[in-house]
Amino acid sequence: MSAVLAPQSSVSPAEWALRVQLAAAYRIADLVGWSEMIYSHISVRIPGPEHHFLINPYGLRYDEVTASSLVKVTTEGETVGPHEYKAQKAGFIIHSAIHAARDDAQCVWHMHSLPGMAVSCQEDGLLPIHMYATNFYERLSYHEYEGPSMRLAERERITKSLNKNCALILRNHGLLTVGRTIPEAFIRFWRLNRACEVQLAAQGAKLRFPSKEVCEASREMTDEFLRHQASEGELEFAAQLRRIDRLDGSYKN
Repeated sequence: MSAVLAPQSSVSPAEWALRVQLAAAYRIADLVGWSEMIYSHISVRIPGPEHHFLINPYGLRYDEVTASSLVKVTTEGETVGPHEYKAQKAGFIIHSAIHAARDDAQCVWHMHSLPGMAVSCQEDGLLPIHMYATNFYERLSYHEYEGPSMRLAERERITKSLNKNCALILRNHGLLTVGRTIPEAFIRFWRLNRACEVQLAAQGAKLRFPSKEVCEASREMTDEFLRHQASEGELEFAAQLRRIDRLDGSYKN
């Protein structure tokens, strides 16, 4: 299945570059096992005053998404330009809320990964028991479950829950991260999801908790580690992209 809706000649070079990178992000998500049928979403805001953003066409699998098939929508839910597919309503509500409220949330990465959903159901949420988890120490927000995000009124509560943090656990639902770039949101999601995997694997034995001071120090050193040689997420995203390019470069179409 393929939908050629926005050929390269019909959009600006900046938008096309984002389309290619976002389509690659969906292929990467599929490759690392985060696909959930046709559900969940990654979105990116297009530069400009309109607050338009790109999101996956509802009905396509992640491995079918291409640069031209991505849907451009306004923060009011209107589709911009020709389209065969539409954005899914729940995805629009979550992503439009954050794009409209946070200028630094250029990319919003929300997935229903199994470990993320499992930890979202735990009363204590993410525990600071591993270095990936301490990456989010006092930077992680929670949003109470209201159902599958089908009501516009929830948008204000989602942004209030996220506040100024870079990551959000939607209770009884899944995980969400934001970033100034697609690679930044990607590596934050990867590390948050990995922290959930470690937590689930460690449970059943007595857990060892680092002190508050160690958690804070670990968080700061992780920032240094992630930004030591490149912008946050750039090297990790590029490494995964090389795998995608070897397997199937059709995301660029």
